[in-house]
Amino acid sequence: MTSTVTYSGALRTLATHLQSGSSFETDAPSDNQGMGARFSPTDLIGTSLAACMLTTMAIRARDLEEKLKGTITETEKIMSNAPRKISGINIRFTWPTAQVFSEEEKQRLESIAWTCPVKESIHPDIQLSVDFNWK
Repeated sequence: MTSTVTYSGALRTLATHLQSGSSFETDAPSDNQGMGARFSPTDLIGTSLAACMLTTMAIRARDLEEKLKGTITETEKIMSNAPRKISGINIRFTWPTAQVFSEEEKQRLESIAWTCPVKESIHPDIQLSVDFNWK
């Protein structure tokens, strides 16, 4: 087992990671009867994609880990209504300002990002846009 998810009421859940005991709450989004006070379950798909891209980069490009520290991603999840589902995810990278990446490093990191396990698990109908935003 990886986790437990408990319904708390008021359209909120509590997810607990069993190995570490860490937890977080989810909330239904404000455009779907919730308060939007926490990540929604669908928010977590895009957020997981960005986190997976960064983590996979760090795993497979250990020699660049120091350059990757401080990298930030911004994620936008786009929903469709009929049926209600994720139709797109946009991610924009912001690299640490002091870091300079060679063309080879940029290509390597992009290739790694596009092959992360979460990306490979996302339905092909979901439009993915990633702006690596190289300087």
